[in-house]
Amino acid sequence: MTHRLIRRWLPAAACAAAIVAPAALTAQAPPRGSAELLAQLSAKATPRLSGKPDLNGTWDHLGGIEFIRPTKLPDGSVCIRGCAPPAGAPRPVPAPAAAPRPAAAPPAPLFPKYKPEFLAKVKDLSARQVETDSGLRCMAPGLPRLGPPGKIIQTAKEVVFLYDDVNGAFFRIIPVDGRKTYRKDMPASYLGDSIGRFEGDTLVVETTNFNDDTWLTDNGAFHTTDLKVVERLRRVGDTIEYTATSHDPAVLVEPWNSKPYTMWITSQELEEPARCEDRDLDHVVDGTHHDNPR
Repeated sequence: MTHRLIRRWLPAAACAAAIVAPAALTAQAPPRGSAELLAQLSAKATPRLSGKPDLNGTWDHLGGIEFIRPTKLPDGSVCIRGCAPPAGAPRPVPAPAAAPRPAAAPPAPLFPKYKPEFLAKVKDLSARQVETDSGLRCMAPGLPRLGPPGKIIQTAKEVVFLYDDVNGAFFRIIPVDGRKTYRKDMPASYLGDSIGRFEGDTLVVETTNFNDDTWLTDNGAFHTTDLKVVERLRRVGDTIEYTATSHDPAVLVEPWNSKPYTMWITSQELEEPARCEDRDLDHVVDGTHHDNPR
């Protein structure tokens, strides 16, 4: 969660998106985010707060702004992800083999399934993403694109989600006091209006009242103002299993389950994000873009 001031967006002509190899790792310290680390943390006892799972804490999921590691190449261009390590850089020590884990469920579709009459719109928005994606102009990414929170503050009446995102710092206040109806005086917004409840050990958050200025994910995945997003957070030991399902029957054939996450608790506190700037959009040459691994 350490930040560096960077430019918000670089055209693909100047980047091929990159993650710098981590420093050498020892056998005593499982790699950050590795299956071995998650297995160790999930095996711990699950803390509880007034009978409910205690979700308080700062949670790591390899998100935020960290995926961006600008590397200047010999030809003067800049690489963001997928770059080869610099010449002479030490190679990371392979992690020890993790204990076998249960077979994972089949991966969810990477892209929402749109009704046939909307496919042309999706294709057009995707082709013009640099022009049409509000997320490239430092606006809130919306849900579920924003992903899981970086910090959770839990009380008996509400849960607060704090985010440390490429586009800035965001927050959501989610009542868990038993209410069944949403606020009626709230304008539509990027992050909507949420109500939470516990179903056993799982926090279920239902969110509506979105504007239609955001996308569900990259590549033209638009939605309407009727979007409803259902998030589920289940604490297992010192991990949280996070999923989000998007419901928008006006344009989607079926509800879409976006990328699931396993978060783990960390002692590293959130920092103020680097300032988001869209200085590069005026210099785009070919309009192509790299994928967003958010």
